[in-house]
Amino acid sequence: MRPILTLMTALLLALPVAAAELGDDGLHKTDWMRDTFKDLPADLAEANDEGKRLMILFEQRGCIYCAEMHEKVFPREDVANYLRENYFVVQMNLHGDTEIVDFDGETLTEKKAARKWGLLFTPSILFLPEDVPENMTAMQAAVAMMPGAFGAGTTLDMLTWVNEKRYELDGEEDFQRYHARRIKERNDGSTE
Repeated sequence: MRPILTLMTALLLALPVAAAELGDDGLHKTDWMRDTFKDLPADLAEANDEGKRLMILFEQRGCIYCAEMHEKVFPREDVANYLRENYFVVQMNLHGDTEIVDFDGETLTEKKAARKWGLLFTPSILFLPEDVPENMTAMQAAVAMMPGAFGAGTTLDMLTWVNEKRYELDGEEDFQRYHARRIKERNDGSTE
């Protein structure tokens, strides 16, 4: 009976809860995204006050890979709940004209920030530490970046790896090793 319950639980977790709506800017909108003034130092302070990690999600209108993430990955209950509980997510538009304030104090548009940070495609996700030194850009400060659309397992593993600060383990288990171990655990049915 227990294997049937385990299988049913796994199937329920794999089902999407609801796909995101498109906003007026053509970008997907979810309940776990924050509508902020895009003042990154202020966003980081608010994330820290809530005990969450700051995550910057770059997308663009018409991005088929962004749509795939919002239709197949982000709606999964396990992914959506993990984001809601652990991350302060600020969405930015790769071609947007909304002004942001970078950690180095520069005020610039989203599209100029994307160029400054070397972001070329979407989705791109930057994960920030709790403390960013003065005069450092968001890209320089990022503890990890997820460039592109990935499956739910990879995405959840990256979210977990960053949230648990595994990047501080001095190479003991970099993301690739962590992800490989998690895949094996899932395949063996021995996940936590």
